[in-house]
Amino acid sequence: MLLNRKILTLDEFTIQQLREFPHATGELSNLLRDLGLAAKRVNVEVNKAGLVDILGDAGSTNVQGEDVKKLDVFANDQFTGVLRHGISCAGIASEELDDYVAFDDAVSRQSKYVCLFDPLDGSGNIDVNVSIGTIFGIYRRVTGKGELASKADFLQAGINQVAAGYIVYGSSTMLVYATRRGVNGFTLDPSIGEFTLSHPDIKCPPSGGIYSVNHGNFFRYEKGVQNYITACQKKDKTSGGPYTQRYIGSMVSDVHRNLIKGGIFMYPGTVDKPKGKLRLLYECNPFAFIVEVAGGKATNGRQRILDIVPTELHQRTPMFIGSREMMDELEQNMTLS
Repeated sequence: MLLNRKILTLDEFTIQQLREFPHATGELSNLLRDLGLAAKRVNVEVNKAGLVDILGDAGSTNVQGEDVKKLDVFANDQFTGVLRHGISCAGIASEELDDYVAFDDAVSRQSKYVCLFDPLDGSGNIDVNVSIGTIFGIYRRVTGKGELASKADFLQAGINQVAAGYIVYGSSTMLVYATRRGVNGFTLDPSIGEFTLSHPDIKCPPSGGIYSVNHGNFFRYEKGVQNYITACQKKDKTSGGPYTQRYIGSMVSDVHRNLIKGGIFMYPGTVDKPKGKLRLLYECNPFAFIVEVAGGKATNGRQRILDIVPTELHQRTPMFIGSREMMDELEQNMTLS
């Protein structure tokens, strides 16, 4: 079988990017390839989840008080293990762990980066075969080389990310990552077991026809959010007709679709949960970085997500993210309320 050599693998692409920066150490490229390796391992288990005893609850709850799924535990172990045994990560923080983990060995102490991740977003959908994913953000640590990573390395504003990305485990498995130079998507080719460049230089359309929100909480949202949702439903034909609602309940899937096709994803706070449910460090910051690099916007309804300085590892925040023109319209409604 002849391979199409016009298609770059993830490894080839990161090496090609590295060549443009003669003084780069290659650590970030190594870290991205490590994350790709962990994703391939998780993908194997996701694809055969119905055939082995890996579905369902693991019988415990995470620091958020949420039931931990067996595949959650597996994914967390894979990403933690690959990064621990690599040479480009000084420590990790995970949605599934109570605290950060600093890698205490000579090689890891010399690493420049720390990685924060949600190992399996949308895990409530595991048992019903709906797309799920992994989300990650990478920061240059503030502690010095040779030192053990500290909490300060992880409690950084999202604007300090050097890279961020996500993996969708769906009809095909896709890894999308952003640096300040752009956003690129790679689809896993099962015939060679490699992520291959399929979506180069992704740009978020300035507008779209899709809004993603849990309508069941409509009357628990603040007035500005209610007004915007109502406006989405009332648009006339001269403005493209009413928007279509698409809400999967898996943030990775919803934001990925809107990033490609144009749209807005909303996870507002409610009367009983004003800070919402999403985690700033593991979900919101990575997606805000990706979508902003692609030309979109992300806020908590009042403030740019990437400017929020976290005070705790598992901090929550409302989240509004998507196409720039739709975000502008949302902000107008929030201001008027």
